[in-house]
Amino acid sequence: MRIRLYNARLLTMTQKEIVEGEVWIREDTIEQVIVKGTDGYTTEGFDQQIDCEKNLLLPGFKNCHAHGPMTFLRSFADDLPLQEWLNQKIFPAEAKLREEDVYILMQLAILEYLQSGITTSFEMYFYPEQIAQACKDLGFRVVLSGTVFGLEEPVTEAVDTLCRDYERFHESHPLVDYRLGFHSEYSCCKALLEEIAKLSRQYQAPVYMHNSETEKEVKDCMNRHGMTPVQFMDSLGLFEFGGAGHHLVYTTAEDRRILKEKGIYVVTNPASNLKLASGIAPIREYLEQGIGVAIGTDGPASNNSLNFFKEMYLTATLQKIRYQDAAAVAPWDILKMATVNGAHLLGLPFCDGIAPGRQADLIQIDLQKPNMQPLNHVPDNLIYSGSIDNVRMTMIAGRILYQDGIYHTSVEPIRIYESANRIIRRIAGSL
Repeated sequence: MRIRLYNARLLTMTQKEIVEGEVWIREDTIEQVIVKGTDGYTTEGFDQQIDCEKNLLLPGFKNCHAHGPMTFLRSFADDLPLQEWLNQKIFPAEAKLREEDVYILMQLAILEYLQSGITTSFEMYFYPEQIAQACKDLGFRVVLSGTVFGLEEPVTEAVDTLCRDYERFHESHPLVDYRLGFHSEYSCCKALLEEIAKLSRQYQAPVYMHNSETEKEVKDCMNRHGMTPVQFMDSLGLFEFGGAGHHLVYTTAEDRRILKEKGIYVVTNPASNLKLASGIAPIREYLEQGIGVAIGTDGPASNNSLNFFKEMYLTATLQKIRYQDAAAVAPWDILKMATVNGAHLLGLPFCDGIAPGRQADLIQIDLQKPNMQPLNHVPDNLIYSGSIDNVRMTMIAGRILYQDGIYHTSVEPIRIYESANRIIRRIAGSL
């Protein structure tokens, strides 16, 4: 299958300038990028040709921290602080989940991702086989993350689960990958974290976790171990092969030195941190110190949407408030977090831009909408006024899965909605 996307504006993310041109795709890969006025132009040999009508093509967004199947808890437990929200509402409801529920609930999340221009998500949740199958069936790219926890020994079962899932899913399918991960310091005993560090060394693999999300989390860790979560995890050897911390709202200068030295990414989740009153992460300081930053939505129980435009807008504007500086973080840096940095954090360098040999994970942004006009500075428009309504097309691995409001997937959205509502009615009725 060869596809020609022509008459487009291109923001390749390999350069800042927007150019006019076209993108040729063969199967799942970008074959050529043709800049208007250069040699190589042809209209022959394509199975499909799409006129982009001078709209914008750019790499798809990478949602670097998500719990997609938590769609069933959207607006179920609102307006509570994190620990109360988790222990009194979320954990009891999740205990009622069935394995087959996760397949349906992940499909619902995928529909929202596609509408938002997200082409990859980093999913930390139970029943990874159901998440992986939902993604394969709908054509969505996913990186699965371990989500083990356990406060009591023995820890054999949790370690065996993590090891089994890593060997089962790591580089298992063109659309599915896996990374070592655990829930958090406060949900894991020291023995479990030590065993995960051993696995990291065994596989020479990065590790991912919730980290320093609230002041209480940091203070409690200091009381238990005499160190912040970042310092404690580093002392156990969990950062030797890189990875990322989800949230990292509260960090010290020493924490940031460790993050930089060990190549640990920060995944900021501004909407979730606002809703749970957790705080505002020091993104500008991370960028100034050369620490990689990417963006996540977190789960739809704490967000409550999976709207990546909202996350980009909040990432930019909250820094202005935190630092009392209107130029705290530039829109271009936000776009890099959403695309290039996210791809590198996830170990997907072949998804980091529009260039020959890269995966054809692309989105088309409708510039012919009033919120995108005039075209004074398109990257600024995307961050400050962009909306899911501007996503005209989402393509993953060369397949158009969403176009002009229509899903090109194997399941009708209404069937997914009906099934998701049945699941929450069953769970809510049993609590």
